[in-house]
Amino acid sequence: QVQLVESGGGLVQAGGSLRLSCAASGRTFSSLDMGWFRQAPGKEREFVAGIRWSGRSTYYADSVKGRFTISRDNAKNTVYLQMNSLKPEDTAVYYCAGRHARPVFSDNDYDYWGQGTQVTVSS
Repeated sequence: QVQLVESGGGLVQAGGSLRLSCAASGRTFSSLDMGWFRQAPGKEREFVAGIRWSGRSTYYADSVKGRFTISRDNAKNTVYLQMNSLKPEDTAVYYCAGRHARPVFSDNDYDYWGQGTQVTVSS
């Protein structure tokens, strides 16, 4: 069983930066592919960024490429999302998610989810 807890959300102005953290409990963190998703009011949840269990490969939605960076520290059971050059369109609840690693990375069918953290970007 894996528990995920996000933190670091808040209110920032457009162009600003924010760093989200996701702390995981359990003994199998290093065997999980991890991802960040977001959901804006009235919209479907969408994939933002992902990272393989090893940390050797990362994946990004086109809308955040060049602005967001996902990373992980397996020794600390923590995943991070560094968000730079934030835009009002980035406003959403951001969720951390985990998926038992398979040969190919996927942006769907995740097994574990955090409670979400609100990110609001004002113009």
